[in-house]
Amino acid sequence: MIALITGASSGIGKEMAKNLATRGVNLILVARRTERLLALKEEIVYNCPEIKVKTITADLSKEEQCFGLYDRVKEYKIDFLFNNAGFGLYGPFLETDLKDELSMINVNIKAVHILTKLFLRDFAARNSGYILNTASVAGFMAGPLLATYYATKNYVVQLTKAVYEELRSTGSRVVISALCPGPVDTEFNSVAGVKSFGIPSENEAYVADYAIERLLCGDLLIIPGVTTKAAAAGSRFAPTKFLLRTVRTLQEQKNK
Repeated sequence: MIALITGASSGIGKEMAKNLATRGVNLILVARRTERLLALKEEIVYNCPEIKVKTITADLSKEEQCFGLYDRVKEYKIDFLFNNAGFGLYGPFLETDLKDELSMINVNIKAVHILTKLFLRDFAARNSGYILNTASVAGFMAGPLLATYYATKNYVVQLTKAVYEELRSTGSRVVISALCPGPVDTEFNSVAGVKSFGIPSENEAYVADYAIERLLCGDLLIIPGVTTKAAAAGSRFAPTKFLLRTVRTLQEQKNK
């Protein structure tokens, strides 16, 4: 079996790669940073010498590189697609850099959309395959001071839910799921300019393992951790304005 993982050079993506290798899955690892990809490949091959690992350097904020990535790997029989690449930007919407936000939208939304569409067609044709789109518990609410990031994750959650139902209604054996973690101990925070999200962070290795297990079980929404599950549930019942004020206050307090 073969898994393609975007955003594989760090964080959850890196842990997913290592986890899948221990399960006997061959890997195609995609990220912008060649050196980190090669270091990860070396680590995996050392620990799991039977696993084949291919690395591809790509910037998924560029639409043509998303299509180019698919063209480079379509000859392989990909069994798993992990749309894991993504980043955030902290700050008031009036002040955050528009160019950076558009780049984030390209990675968090357009790349996920393009790769899901292209690989899903292949998976549907052979009636097998797994797609895991990394969203966030942020995908269940709006996020003052991380407005665009939360909005992109809402898109990922809703797209995944809709496609899941389309597949289910036709009896397809293709599985599509959305991973919706809360804060995770990764470099995401430093990239986004966030010190803390106001609730306890999960370990990235735990999140990766839990995500893979629940994907294989066919779960639609994969929410690791009791605290994160509570936050997701609470977002459905809390009054909108109260929830907005709560999220804003948490961000302000934790990022002073």
